[in-house]
Amino acid sequence: MKRIAVFISGSGSDMQSVIDACESGYIDGRVVCVVASRDGIFGLERAKKHGIDSAVFALKDYDGDCGRRDEAILSYLSGYDVDLIVLAGYLGIVTHRLVSAYSKRMINIHPSLIPAHCGKGMYGLKVHASVLASGDKVSGATVHYVDDGTDTGEIIVQQRVEVKAGDTPETLQARVLETEHQLLPYAVRFLCGKDS
Repeated sequence: MKRIAVFISGSGSDMQSVIDACESGYIDGRVVCVVASRDGIFGLERAKKHGIDSAVFALKDYDGDCGRRDEAILSYLSGYDVDLIVLAGYLGIVTHRLVSAYSKRMINIHPSLIPAHCGKGMYGLKVHASVLASGDKVSGATVHYVDDGTDTGEIIVQQRVEVKAGDTPETLQARVLETEHQLLPYAVRFLCGKDS
């Protein structure tokens, strides 16, 4: 059984999909700890409800130094023997030190079909606004390995979502999020060694 760490910055709904899939036996793994980029987010309540250890690593507590923050995160993770890191709505910039320590063992979910509508500054509603502004007829979600770039790692799996007439960034985001809640557990299941 693989030991999973989930990194979050908000409500933790993508994390919840992974926790649920682990608890149901769909994923041969267990979420052993949660790393949050800020305090007071609902994702921390979700972790607590499931008895999962969590810690907050706010960049402001490290004088804005991502390297120092990631060294602290690595120290924290070392106590959990983590096999896989899942970035689930995590908005922190991950440094080379952390990426290299978990090479091919760190994944991210992005709310578009990479390589479209991704990269620096493309997160949350900005992604869906960009899709609509482009006139694209399809969007979707992508799970990919994390490398030293922004949304540039090797793609693991993607799922398309139709863009509908009259969509707003909010309505498109809601449909893409539903897809994320299926796609992320599917990818984690695969990486934990279960055929899907």
